Amino acid sequence: MYEFLLVKFPESRQLVLNGVAQAWTNIVTRLEAGTYDVELAGRRNYSPDSQRVTLRFTAITIPAVLTFHVLPPSAVTPGLPGGHA
Repeated sequence: MYEFLLVKFPESRQLVLNGVAQAWTNIVTRLEAGTYDVELAGRRNYSPDSQRVTLRFTAITIPAVLTFHVLPPSAVTPGLPGGHA
């Protein structure tokens, strides 16, 4: 049975689910039921660093929703791809 996840972020980013880059932010994604560690690909200018979600009892019209927030530039370490200050 399929489950559905929506990861919100102000820009389009590829999702990293259980260490594998797949899917995109702001688009409902169809996945197998289970538990996923979710991160965003690219520059780590977001918070939190990762989130864990267990997908059960979702529907395409009622997906599980995770939200990542953009960090202010002062909280991002310059020159380090992925580093927070």
